[in-house]
Amino acid sequence: MRNFSLLTLIFVLTCGSLASAGNWPHWRGDHGNGVAENSSPPTEWSSTKNVKWKIRIPGQGSGSPIIWEDKVYVVSSVPVSTEQPQASKQQSDRQNNQSRFRGRGRRGSAPLQMLEFTLFCFDRATGEELWKQVAVKAKPHQGTHSTNNFASASPCTDGEHIYAHFGSRGLFCYTMDGKLKWKRDNLGKMETRNGFGEGSSPTLAGDKIIVPWDHEGQSSILALNKRTGKTIWKTKRDEPTCWATPLVIEHDGKQQVVMNGQNNARSYDLETGKELWRCGGQTERPVASALAADGLVFVGSGHKGSFFAAFRPDGQGDIEGTDKVVWSIDRDTPDIASPLLSSGRIYFHKGKTGVLTCVDAATGKPHFGPTRVPGLNSIYASPIAAGGFVYLTARDGTTVVIKDSDTFEIVATNSVGETVDATPAPVDHELFIRGEQHLFCISGS
Repeated sequence: MRNFSLLTLIFVLTCGSLASAGNWPHWRGDHGNGVAENSSPPTEWSSTKNVKWKIRIPGQGSGSPIIWEDKVYVVSSVPVSTEQPQASKQQSDRQNNQSRFRGRGRRGSAPLQMLEFTLFCFDRATGEELWKQVAVKAKPHQGTHSTNNFASASPCTDGEHIYAHFGSRGLFCYTMDGKLKWKRDNLGKMETRNGFGEGSSPTLAGDKIIVPWDHEGQSSILALNKRTGKTIWKTKRDEPTCWATPLVIEHDGKQQVVMNGQNNARSYDLETGKELWRCGGQTERPVASALAADGLVFVGSGHKGSFFAAFRPDGQGDIEGTDKVVWSIDRDTPDIASPLLSSGRIYFHKGKTGVLTCVDAATGKPHFGPTRVPGLNSIYASPIAAGGFVYLTARDGTTVVIKDSDTFEIVATNSVGETVDATPAPVDHELFIRGEQHLFCISGS
């Protein structure tokens, strides 16, 4: 009887531990809308309060952390030079200064150097580095914006493999314990607009991984076999550089790949890559990624213009000006930070600013805003929702937490004390923040 009781206790504890271990496998969560449905991370923290651990990450990266069970994965581009510490400090000082001036920097003038494009794995409980893999050692063929870096695409995972995307350097597939499964380093070299650098992240869908490839050359979107890396289809795109990430949706029993673009927002058949529908009206050099819920798709951009719209995904061909466009907004729309869709509400920043708007997803009618959020200026990280709250993070490391509701109400204002461009990852009772120098685990327990 004692052995039975002991086994029962172990079983209960084990099941409870597994049940509490959530995942954040993609930079915008399971559904790409920025919501962690079963998470409730802290709403307050400081450099000491509610910081479970922080670990310094060498090099630079603004790809968001992903979490699978008891591990956290992060990418970085690490200088090979023996002068790395001083060079990194100078670069950090320059970026911190740019953060204070609302991120209005232009292309960096520093000479290109050899980098190790690296995937790190950390223990979720302690922050201990478990392993790292240098995917490739290379000198970038093109510079990048002074507020960008060479590891700004986020990794993703299906729980069997981790996919680290370093753009022109290649896409690399690893097992969960860090063994290289396959790589695709023959996709080409992007020439991005004004040398602003790369940053689109891939998206997993069934047996495929969708890779965006928009630049100033021949743009395309590809579907690769996620187990082998072999190309399933490749569709050319009449688009200049775009930094958005594809969103996979399901409609009428079939899956579509929705992708932003300067010329058109477009949808493709997941199985064949055939374009299904498109709609113009977008603005220059789009960055924000699409959202979807309740039979609607939402796409927008906000640089040198404003456009945000809701589409029915059952259209064919050019749907601009048809009833497939349910509603549209022509002011204060998002630029770099993608919008958030939570509980039927869409939250988005005006351009790169701390001005926030919340609209009803079904109608586009405003709940509140545009409202300037005190303490927020330049914004790159996308808003996220968890535990009934919305987390808004600025480049200077400030996160303002508001209630996830129809009215604007600030709950707390926090800071990790360093630049944050990556979107935070909420899992269970924790929030993982990838800063310029450190990875933070914020936890109230």
